[in-house]
Amino acid sequence: MAKLKKKRLDVEYTFDFELTGIISTAKGYKLAWELNQAAGLRLVRQPDLVVQLKERVWATFAQFVVENEVNVLKLFRNKPQEAELLRERLVPEFGHYDYILYSKGEAHMSSKRLQELLKNIPSIELAAFIPLAALKSKENFIF
Repeated sequence: MAKLKKKRLDVEYTFDFELTGIISTAKGYKLAWELNQAAGLRLVRQPDLVVQLKERVWATFAQFVVENEVNVLKLFRNKPQEAELLRERLVPEFGHYDYILYSKGEAHMSSKRLQELLKNIPSIELAAFIPLAALKSKENFIF
């Protein structure tokens, strides 16, 4: 009987998006509304993002989205909706952030301009760029 050779498929993803971490005590809908007012956006609540955190452990994260043909902006809550998973995070390396702002597209705001805009929103205590090179959990943002 012939011995079967195992083959492994390695997939390389390109990560052409930026992440900004936000510390804020505001509820998600309030923060989305403030972003809409400050930047002239139309972030709208979408069905929760479902992510597999560990083997057989799935979590849902609230998200607000605005997108068009060339740009995408998503605001995620960094903590899951499930009470039993409150120790888990969408971006565990930066667990101190309450929200993660995902931006992707041809004409998205530069990270400096975006951070300046975020700093002018009263309910945001801190907004900082998250370097993707330091992020092990960037696969959570492959949609």
